[in-house]
Amino acid sequence: MTSARADGRLPLTIVGGFLGAGKSTWLRHQLSAGAFADHAVVVNEAAETPIDNLLLARARRLETLAAGCACCEGRAALVALLRGLCDRAWKDGIAGVVLETSGLADPAGIAAAVAGDPVLARRIAIARVISLVDGLNGALQLAAESLARAQAEAADTLVLTKAGMAEQSALARLTATLRRLNPVAEVVATERGAPARLPDGAAAPYRLPELAAAAPIRPRRLRIGAEAGWAALSTWLSALLVARGDDVVRVKGVVATPAGRLLIQSVRQRVQPPEILPPDDAGVAGPPPEVGTLVLLGRGIDEDLLERSWRRFGG
Repeated sequence: MTSARADGRLPLTIVGGFLGAGKSTWLRHQLSAGAFADHAVVVNEAAETPIDNLLLARARRLETLAAGCACCEGRAALVALLRGLCDRAWKDGIAGVVLETSGLADPAGIAAAVAGDPVLARRIAIARVISLVDGLNGALQLAAESLARAQAEAADTLVLTKAGMAEQSALARLTATLRRLNPVAEVVATERGAPARLPDGAAAPYRLPELAAAAPIRPRRLRIGAEAGWAALSTWLSALLVARGDDVVRVKGVVATPAGRLLIQSVRQRVQPPEILPPDDAGVAGPPPEVGTLVLLGRGIDEDLLERSWRRFGG
């Protein structure tokens, strides 16, 4: 199989965006539509418990890079994984790599990792940087998070997700804000991964304030048990997000219920409708789910206090 690039280097597409932007949903739709059909997909998660790979069963080859963001703590593991893919590309018929980053990744750090490695600098070329922006929460994230701005500024393409759920006037202002941050990027809209229309007409961008230094966002694990009751868990999680929604940015996990295994996800205070997973792991790409474990990403989360809270309520 010949490379898609004349110089023989393997093209790398970086798919980024802040926590909860919908990267896996968007990428799953792209794979279902036939995009990246001959690409290896690498899913990077900041937590030790991989979740997003459950949504990407259509990938030709899927690798999971967990327990460290690829732009910093997981940089060495990323470099090693990409070197391995380069070595196997011809044999495995891989024409490119798609890296779905964690929501905490700065694309510039990943580009620096590739450029700074003597092997990858000769064998990998960054083809595109695609940054997803949450159509519902993006304005707040850009106002409060320097990382969200860095992700938008680094993009060749900005994908506004959840466009059908957002108020159109607010979406128009968010679009104008992104175009001010990154005037050269293409801006498109999607709803659950499928193409959607951007709002018509001009709108005033949001004013983005100067940002002070903030505590880092870190992953925390909560073992709720494989037999945790769904009613108790949903009530406890809702109460937690109401009380700590500004600190708990993202929640992901798989729980067992009488209806089957449910994939649970939330962004700030918004809990997404649970998704029923297949009854076995035959169709799961990558590592099987760790049923009964939640991963919470946020600031100032005390893991011991979190566990005691759950035990008092539902354990």
